[in-house]
Amino acid sequence: MKRVLISAGNAMLFVLLLNLLTGFSAYSQLQEPVKWAFKANRINDTTAELQFIASIEPTWHMYSQEVPPDGPRAMIFTIDKSKGFQLVGKVKEPKPHVEYDDMFEMNVQFFVAEAIFVQKVKIQSNKPVKITGEVEFQACDDKSCIVDTKAFSFDLAGSKTYIAPLAVAADTSSTKIADTVLVAKKDTIPVTAEANSSRSLDDGKTPLWLFFLIAFGAGLIAIITPCVFPMIPMTVSYFMKSGSNGKVQASIYGLSIIAIYTLFGTVIAVLFGAEFSNWISTHWIPNILFFLIFVIFAASFFGYFEITVPNWLVNKSVTNEDKGGTVGTLFMALTLVLVSFSCTGPIVGTILVESVGGQVLRPIIGMLGFSLAFAIPFTLFALFPQWLNKMPKSGGWLNSVKVVLGFVELAFALKFLNVPDQTYHWGILDREIYLGFWIVIFTMMGFYLLGKIKFPHDSDYPVVKSFPRLILIIATFTFVIYLIPGLWGAPLKGISGWLPPMETQDFDVTSIVRENSGGGGNESKGNIAETPNYLNTALKLPHGLKGYFDYDEALKASKALKKPVFVDFTGHGCTNCREMENRVWSDPQVLKRLRENFVLVALYVDDKVIEMPLNQWYTNKAGREVKLLGKKNTEIQIEKFGANAQPFYVVLDGDGNSMVSPHAYDLDIASYIKFLDDGLAAYNLKYGIK
Repeated sequence: MKRVLISAGNAMLFVLLLNLLTGFSAYSQLQEPVKWAFKANRINDTTAELQFIASIEPTWHMYSQEVPPDGPRAMIFTIDKSKGFQLVGKVKEPKPHVEYDDMFEMNVQFFVAEAIFVQKVKIQSNKPVKITGEVEFQACDDKSCIVDTKAFSFDLAGSKTYIAPLAVAADTSSTKIADTVLVAKKDTIPVTAEANSSRSLDDGKTPLWLFFLIAFGAGLIAIITPCVFPMIPMTVSYFMKSGSNGKVQASIYGLSIIAIYTLFGTVIAVLFGAEFSNWISTHWIPNILFFLIFVIFAASFFGYFEITVPNWLVNKSVTNEDKGGTVGTLFMALTLVLVSFSCTGPIVGTILVESVGGQVLRPIIGMLGFSLAFAIPFTLFALFPQWLNKMPKSGGWLNSVKVVLGFVELAFALKFLNVPDQTYHWGILDREIYLGFWIVIFTMMGFYLLGKIKFPHDSDYPVVKSFPRLILIIATFTFVIYLIPGLWGAPLKGISGWLPPMETQDFDVTSIVRENSGGGGNESKGNIAETPNYLNTALKLPHGLKGYFDYDEALKASKALKKPVFVDFTGHGCTNCREMENRVWSDPQVLKRLRENFVLVALYVDDKVIEMPLNQWYTNKAGREVKLLGKKNTEIQIEKFGANAQPFYVVLDGDGNSMVSPHAYDLDIASYIKFLDDGLAAYNLKYGIK
């Protein structure tokens, strides 16, 4: 019987080990979504072109050299400094895709499919020249990110015409080191681009079909403004008088409106293409300009003045209406566009401001959607004139539409001011100041709808007599109530992408309570053996959790406290890491387990600034000196766990042995809780802890 029990126990142990190894290998395979090829082209006897060719797997994207410091990890080309050549300029990259990233609240530039980078070099030797170095990059898909390094080498023939100078001055051939590269090896030349920061309302991330629908909705709103709505019956009456040809002319009229606006969008697309859009979203000048434009639009909607086109242009168009036929109808459409500009101008301007920060097609698609909605009522009422009897009558409600749009424009304007404020650290719009403006703006809008505030062109329109007005009043004040807790640090997840970062909040009740109650973090639970290194840096754990940022420190604390280590391989530029923290770690059951049962260590693999103490520097297998903490963390993940994607979670004992299969990106909270519980149970079983 004893032998049978032993055999059964061995069998169970074998099955457990098999499951562990199988699960571990499933999570820890090295991913290589970007494959590199290197090619040298000789331009002439003294100049060569180095090509770095990246082939990117489908669903993956690789970030550009030009990213803001608080965004994803920038690509960096490091070329070993050596005699025999001189760099000509910096590494040139192809035109990247530019999209707004909700997590970073900024534009990010990235490449898909294939990207070819080029560096020109001047040969300064008659002998063969060898150029070596490495490229560091970050790539992501919908589930994970990897930070990787690829070494390269080029062998070039010497220049037959090169004549060495009699005296060689000190080498000044190194390219300028950008602000994003704060630490570099003494015998290397970092080749990178200046970082930039970018953020806008739309910035090209909204799909074109959705942007079309938004513009279409804006066109419908433009119809119910006082400059446009009264013109519908007047225009329809004109076509009705044209007899049997009226319906044809009405159709031409509608198509002409669409053509005029779409042509305008095409001109904008040609003048302000993709190259210009990047400047728009990254520089303070256009963002301040857009802020002022939106404020002017709002003032116009409030009725303090009107934005109109020159009278001579309107008169010229009206004169050409008398030509009759198709040409006359075309000029009628142009007259409508010009005359209604005081109401439609701010709406059209808003669409164009939103579109020039994205793809080249965006202004065209935006104007097509707007004009289609704008033209449909004129055409349909001309085709079916009996519908005119069911139209609402003109009145003070039309001006109310304009004023409400003015409040919305004013709220939008702050978003553009927020961009340079965060990028250049002006400190004008901290999160609570921004929220304060929005609370005041939408409270005033609610009181306006109640009839408590009047503007220059308002009439004594009966207050809350219409049900839609009542619904809008309720929605407005509900939104204001939703905003108010944000003044004390509520996350307001529904609009977080529109707000300044939580880090700018001066008064955060949740953080204050957590830090002063002794129960918010996990230091009081005995999860900190000694004061961690790197506390006063950009490294952090979310939700007030306490832990370490150094692998060896965490293992040492595990032995001292007799608790397993929870390792979080993460990164500043890892959007999926933030999503896991916001949606999974924030769960009370997950947070309780992390706080009470583990020694936590966050290993940032993409940090390019923090140096380890001098006595911890080492030379890696590639023969390169490792000074940076981020580089060490990357090598730990690859060499010890055979993985290079983040997020990546491991439960270890104090000797660095895995207790359970690693866990990757997975928003299933129950699965994450099981992973934590299994890791703790395996640790307790191994060390006989009950």
